[in-house]
Amino acid sequence: MGETDLHRDVMVETIETLKMHYAAQQVYVSGNILLYYRPGNKHRHVSPDVLVVRGLEPRARDSYLLWEEGRAPNVVIEVTSESTREEDLAEKLEIYRDEIAVAEYFLFDPRAEYLEPALQGHRLNGGRYLRIKPAGGRLPSKELGLHLEADGHRLRLYDPAQRRWLPTPMEARLESLAALEQKQAALEQKQAALEQSEAVRRQAEAEAEHLRQELAALRKRG
Repeated sequence: MGETDLHRDVMVETIETLKMHYAAQQVYVSGNILLYYRPGNKHRHVSPDVLVVRGLEPRARDSYLLWEEGRAPNVVIEVTSESTREEDLAEKLEIYRDEIAVAEYFLFDPRAEYLEPALQGHRLNGGRYLRIKPAGGRLPSKELGLHLEADGHRLRLYDPAQRRWLPTPMEARLESLAALEQKQAALEQKQAALEQSEAVRRQAEAEAEHLRQELAALRKRG
């Protein structure tokens, strides 16, 4: 798990945001799960903070056995801290590059204390990791079709095709709540309009009845 509440929150928020984005698609999103990369050797494993595997059933797993799944993660994201920075930059980078062949490897330092810049990305090319160059202040991920951006302590994901930020779980709940409130307000307005229309109809009927009574009275007097 994350070294601090902040690191854990960044990890969990990123996982859940990606899960919502890929809902109903054949994309497996997970994190903090043991990934074994050498058959029969349970000592050879890593535990990515966030991993995304395209074309894989998004079911719950106890662990990730690379040789059984038959797919390396398309993307791994590590939330770097004081205790993990050396491993993230050296040992894990080599494992993701040489042993697992992770297509894109990102590192994010939410406190901007251990990495410069705080968000870094690497893309596998010919067996080597090449640094991903920023575009408009964001790191483009070809594998995700998204852009990653450091926003203070948070890691945000931007969808260039839709020209919008992916909502976090909290933002999605607030959006759903706002949509429900708007729907309720529209229904209340419609109900009020119907009630007003009914009141107008009743008033018109009462006025018509009053006129009929006056007319009948005049006829009697005539």
